[in-house]
Amino acid sequence: MKKEIHPDNYRLVAFKDMSNEETFVTRSTVNTKDTIEIEGVEYPLVKLEISNTSHPFYTGKMKLVDTAGRVDKFRSRYQKHMDNRKK
Repeated sequence: MKKEIHPDNYRLVAFKDMSNEETFVTRSTVNTKDTIEIEGVEYPLVKLEISNTSHPFYTGKMKLVDTAGRVDKFRSRYQKHMDNRKK
């Protein structure tokens, strides 16, 4: 391993999956202004839209994570085409 190319300011950081409220703590160098208290200890907080606890590849479940309403907009636009395919 090359010397002096890796950061030396690792600290414990909490990552929170906003789709299912799952939180995990790991070492990271990421900068963040948010904090969270877990078991009486305050950690810097990084908010994630998706993680291994909500991603279909890892969970085996097809769950749509839609933060901007794009799936609903698509379904409403193409609903009549989808209905015709079912007949």
